[in-house]
Amino acid sequence: MQQDEIELQAFGPDHIEGAVALSRQENWPHRPQDWQMALQLSSGVVALGDHGQVTGTILVTPYGDDCAMINMVIVDRNVRGKGLGRRLMEQAFALAGNRPLRLVATTDGMPLYEKLGFVPSGTVVQHQGSVAALGAPFSVEAAGANDLPDIKAMDRDAYGADRETLIDVLAERGQFAVIRRNGDIEAYAAIRPFGRGEVIGPVIAGNIDDAKGLISFFAASRAGAYLRLDTDSRTGLADWLTEIGLAHVGGGVTMDRPSRQDAAQARPKVYALANQALG
Repeated sequence: MQQDEIELQAFGPDHIEGAVALSRQENWPHRPQDWQMALQLSSGVVALGDHGQVTGTILVTPYGDDCAMINMVIVDRNVRGKGLGRRLMEQAFALAGNRPLRLVATTDGMPLYEKLGFVPSGTVVQHQGSVAALGAPFSVEAAGANDLPDIKAMDRDAYGADRETLIDVLAERGQFAVIRRNGDIEAYAAIRPFGRGEVIGPVIAGNIDDAKGLISFFAASRAGAYLRLDTDSRTGLADWLTEIGLAHVGGGVTMDRPSRQDAAQARPKVYALANQALG
């Protein structure tokens, strides 16, 4: 199939079935509901072959005007090496406007992203599996609707961007837990259905013990359940996650592409011990 036979269109609900089929070719666990959530938060583009089949996808998730996350970048194996990935990325740049961009790259995708101005900023490791039986921590409690403003403020400070819309969607689809000291929320985490089971993240905490407590809060009521958590390789959580049944199964490289105005500015310090992208 030639490039001129591939049509790019705005990603809409009618493309989800084809996107699910494409992601399954890559052994991604995403269900239609996971794609629906990603599209709810994002704008995107699909590549359609000559029979209307989905041969490529890309989504751009804006977090206010602070930055945007590029997610769900897939190119059908049968049309790789013909420039479709670059075309999709150019469409993503147009959707993002002048926002700084972030993404998580695979080894295969890194050369293209580096050519397009992205620079590595860290490493994400993915852990998943059937979680062991754990005791519930005393320091963690379920969050209520009244806690969402404080959760949003903490998340904004940690991530360096306004993810208010993401927090609202997580509240609709999942649960939050918090650590409260002297009446103030000092750490939080979320869990929601995803793939084969559930995914924990974001986990926003100032230290590893609070992060473990938040993760244990969810795991304690889910012994034997299939959980996933993605975390920065520098957090020190990896060995403990493996001990509780969440094996290291892969990961990627986080990459940033500053906007022209922000090119000389450093990325905000992120103390999130586990963050959740959509892909």
